[in-house]
Amino acid sequence: MSGNVFVWIEQSGGKANSASWEAVGLARRLAGELGGQVIALVFGQGVDSVAQAAFQYGADEVIKADDPSLAHYRFAPYVSLLAKLVQERNPAVVLAAASTSGREVLAGAAADVNAGLLTDVTELSLEGGKLRAVRPILGGKVLREEAIVGEGPQFATLRNRAFPAPQPDTSRSGTVTEAAPALSEDQIATKVERVEEAAGTISLTDATIIVAGGRGVGGPDGFGPVRDLADVLGGAVGASRAAVDAGWIPYEHQVGQTGKVVSPDLYIAAGISGAIQHQAGMRTARVIVAINKDADAPIFRLAQYGLVGDLFQILPALAEEFRKRLS
Repeated sequence: MSGNVFVWIEQSGGKANSASWEAVGLARRLAGELGGQVIALVFGQGVDSVAQAAFQYGADEVIKADDPSLAHYRFAPYVSLLAKLVQERNPAVVLAAASTSGREVLAGAAADVNAGLLTDVTELSLEGGKLRAVRPILGGKVLREEAIVGEGPQFATLRNRAFPAPQPDTSRSGTVTEAAPALSEDQIATKVERVEEAAGTISLTDATIIVAGGRGVGGPDGFGPVRDLADVLGGAVGASRAAVDAGWIPYEHQVGQTGKVVSPDLYIAAGISGAIQHQAGMRTARVIVAINKDADAPIFRLAQYGLVGDLFQILPALAEEFRKRLS
């Protein structure tokens, strides 16, 4: 087995998921300890720019599979190709971001090659050549240590924003190795008819600032001041499950155990009581600010800063003050 570290670079439309660069940064440290190299895996169509960016963020080699059958993410062709490359190159470690696609791809490939997998980790190290990780469980209330003990390649998915991304170095370059798809189009059962994306919004998982509303906003119009503050701060809009279930805001804004897990630098929770299911999705934020009329709301026990009062007075006041200071 080589000491190399594979990193699957998640991309869509020629734009990489920023969490993939965090994985490359960690891969550089692990590869240094293993005496190997960082090899980025880029699958898609028209992905030359992503391949070049991988070198700038620290990859020593890029394995690029550029084919129409890989233009959009699909489970079968991506997993089959990753498993094939792992079998051919036998890396010591395989990493990816713990996004929906990253969890699927690494879980499928790990199963295909009968390898161990650590998921959604917030710390990762090597002991005697074996991966040892820390990951949150029970809604983030408990941190559990886990380790891989079996032989062969070791797989791990990394929680978004848990690891620092390296600064890109535009002078770096490396070797690009071409790889053919593992499956032909007629061997793939699923087809992508179209891809629809919300325009002009900031991804919750990438956001460094999130302003979220809950049951306390009272209805769809109540998200107006939430959006205003998010716009002023250059952040994303989040929501609790209660607000989503009530139909006040689309599901893609939901933060929590059944929504998105986020780790922004700043999380402002307005009118959110702080049920354990919601805390599971945001408790790793670096700074949490809670705004609620109920001084006994559970969210205050998690927050570094708490404001007891009417969000419809507090949010506009914050937006106005930030607007003055940031201008």
